[in-house]
Amino acid sequence: MNELSRLRAFAVLSALAALVACGGSDDDPVAAAPTPAPAPGPAPAPAPGADTQAPVAALTAPAAFASGLTGTLALTATATDNVGIAGVEFQVDGVKQGATLTTAPYTASVDSTQFASGQHIVRVRATDAAGNVSPWASSTVSFGGSRTQPAGFTRSELWVSGLGSATALTQAGDGRWFIATQNGALRVVKNGALLTPPFVQLSVENSGERGLLGVALHPNFATNGFVYVYYTTTENGIHNRVSRFTANGDVAAAGSEVKVFDLPTLSATNHNGGAIHFGSDGKLYVGVGENAVPSNSQSLTTPLGKLLRLNDDGTIPTDNPFYTTATGNARAAWAIGLRNPYTFAVQPGTGRIHINDVGQGAWEEINLGTAGANYGWPASEGGDGLTSAYTAPLFAYGHSAASPAGSGPGGFFTGIAIAGGAFYPSTGGTFPAAYAGNYFFADFGSTFIARQDLTNNAVYAFGKVTGSPVDMAVGADGALYVLTRDAIARFSAP
Repeated sequence: MNELSRLRAFAVLSALAALVACGGSDDDPVAAAPTPAPAPGPAPAPAPGADTQAPVAALTAPAAFASGLTGTLALTATATDNVGIAGVEFQVDGVKQGATLTTAPYTASVDSTQFASGQHIVRVRATDAAGNVSPWASSTVSFGGSRTQPAGFTRSELWVSGLGSATALTQAGDGRWFIATQNGALRVVKNGALLTPPFVQLSVENSGERGLLGVALHPNFATNGFVYVYYTTTENGIHNRVSRFTANGDVAAAGSEVKVFDLPTLSATNHNGGAIHFGSDGKLYVGVGENAVPSNSQSLTTPLGKLLRLNDDGTIPTDNPFYTTATGNARAAWAIGLRNPYTFAVQPGTGRIHINDVGQGAWEEINLGTAGANYGWPASEGGDGLTSAYTAPLFAYGHSAASPAGSGPGGFFTGIAIAGGAFYPSTGGTFPAAYAGNYFFADFGSTFIARQDLTNNAVYAFGKVTGSPVDMAVGADGALYVLTRDAIARFSAP
């Protein structure tokens, strides 16, 4: 081959090499096809010498169960790691305090006057350069003083007054509030004013804990006007009943009562329950006490001592968990083993239910409502007497303080009768982000208002009212409304 021929051959080979390097021509499907991806395999093992050891953080101040803390508090911690600490973070009630600290000494400050007086949780954690994070180290403490709400919140304790023996409340989509009173009057608050004529005046037996005890609006209230009530009637023997009325403006249409569900004849005047709410499944849930007969709570021959689940017409859903094992109206049972579920709440969107069960001599409970659950009464109260057969409470607080105060299961919270119950919206509320999805509850005797942080499994003080709280709800405006025996208090956001 002469020199010219060799040059021409070299040029052709070079062009082919360039074409392959560029992935082929537009009209060459073989050259343009992508290289198949390798089959997925197990995650690679850490490189030899990689740091996988988490740091260790310890909170040195404030001390666990410290009480009466006032003014500006110093938060201090130590942190150690096998390689080195990259950052230390302090939180109070799940909210970060100050900047992430990268060097010792690890200290921050918090102004206790920005919080309601009562229980709070201080915690710290550390991170190393490899991203390993320590567990939280925390202290349950109590801030002193007499602050009835967090800084920036507004409390209007007599937003509505003059109710007289109020027991329950609910809000319609049009903004009206319906308030049940023990003497049988279902009152209406419209545009912030208590209307003089009641929505309906029921004939009730109201001795002890009897009377008009619950109110709920049908999910389609805007179109059908259905208002449900739970009350004690004397008709055919003294017993509790769920009835439905149809609204005609701000009053019930004459003759519109439909008797939805009748409960057994009462003996004692106490432990009547009374809360009613519609669940996310469109069913009507009814809290019923055991009428001071503890054995009723475990019996599947009576609806007493249970959380019931009904169709909106009062018939019993055939998919109820005890439908095939219970008899008569007890087939309405959705959860059993309750003493006096005077209040409960349904979380909008998720349908999650929290049941407040009033205790006897030792504990008040918040129970997670689940189909078929048995909360243990009378064999179990709070954490006492629990076995694998019973569902433990989410949170329980005692009637008296532990020693040292704050060290018991309920921390610094003590009381005599849990009441109220309302979930703050997960989105769209007006309270700060840390309140999203929290559960609010109160105590009738201690008159505190607390919030349960479900994300961090902790309970903090939120506020206090002067009257005895019996129910609560989050309004369409994002404020928290607390019903006492004679008034409605309103807590609005900063």
